[in-house]
Amino acid sequence: MHTVGSVMLERLLNADGGGYQGRKISWDDGREYEFMGYQDKGVLTVLGEVHIRRAYYYNAVGKEGCCPKDRALAIEGTSFSPGVRRMTGRVGGYRSFELGSEDIKELAGIDVTAKEVQRISHKLGKEAGKFMSGEATAALSDNVIPIKATPKLYVEIDGTGIPMVKAELIETQGKAEDGKAKTREVKLGCVFTQTTVDKEGRPVRDEASTSYVGAIETAEQFAKRIYGEAKRRGLDRAQKVIILGDGAVWIWNIAEECFPGAIQIVDLYHACEYYWKTAKAVLGNNPKKMKQWAEKRRKQLTAGNVNGVIEAIRKLSPSTEHEKQICDKSIGYFQKNKGRMKYNEFRRQGLFVGSGVVEAGCRTVIGQRLKQSGMHWTVKGANSIIALRCCFLSNRWEDFWEARSCA
Repeated sequence: MHTVGSVMLERLLNADGGGYQGRKISWDDGREYEFMGYQDKGVLTVLGEVHIRRAYYYNAVGKEGCCPKDRALAIEGTSFSPGVRRMTGRVGGYRSFELGSEDIKELAGIDVTAKEVQRISHKLGKEAGKFMSGEATAALSDNVIPIKATPKLYVEIDGTGIPMVKAELIETQGKAEDGKAKTREVKLGCVFTQTTVDKEGRPVRDEASTSYVGAIETAEQFAKRIYGEAKRRGLDRAQKVIILGDGAVWIWNIAEECFPGAIQIVDLYHACEYYWKTAKAVLGNNPKKMKQWAEKRRKQLTAGNVNGVIEAIRKLSPSTEHEKQICDKSIGYFQKNKGRMKYNEFRRQGLFVGSGVVEAGCRTVIGQRLKQSGMHWTVKGANSIIALRCCFLSNRWEDFWEARSCA
């Protein structure tokens, strides 16, 4: 059936006689190109390979040629049809390039090598990144037509490391004892909305409202990226804007600079980790006492009594310098983020107090594809795949392809 289909498709594509447009045509560079004859081109489609007859034009001054029919069929500079490229990009964004090649062969019956899957996926990822950045930039203008206001708009930010090739780690400081790094941090952000709460008053995320952006880049560059996405999602129309993250300084710097007036919340789970780490360090030799102490801190923290947590840590008696350093670090963490830990008040407002959405995103958007065994990335390659996956998982794939076809 594929063979029959490819024969019919080939005849249809060649029904125009090769796309002849006259003896001379004007091209992108403003020069005239002269008709030189016809050339055939083999193109792999979802039905199999077809041979397309195209009128060829040449400019003797610039010594360049062109085939207008290639542009009409979106096959300029490639021997793969748009359908095959779409299929390949989809597979390359979800699977390793080798397994993706095998999947296409098994499911579609066409041969696309692992190297071609890689090349097409990176190219489409780069285009997807430009598409999403372009939409975000458009949202920054004053020409966007207002839509229905959003009761609550959340911006969650986190970072996760992915393995890199050695050349990308030369100037990167690592956490290992030798100071050598094996990974680079991907900064990931998500934006979602909340309209309702459940019967118990717990917040409910609006269905299919989550969109992602991310890249290996500086905090300053990422700030522009997440701000643009928030604007696109209706930042100016939100009744409440909530920023959720762990205690990383760069996250709260972005919150202060890009989202002034937003409610800032430290992820409750990360906050709990600090008093638990303190309890284990100082009271670890007495498990019962450690659990009792930690349980009291949990109740204080969820009640918004951060001062009580700080005072309880101060009353501990660390026996070593290491234990003292852990206590001091925890005290500093709670003092610095005190205003972001009013969990009782946040819950009364029906707000989320955990950054589980972006943490899950670190696993699904980044981890499932870029942290598989044996993988090592370049910054350019990783960012293109990250852009692809953000496009998929933000439900913007169809919009991206529609924009490509209209370009």
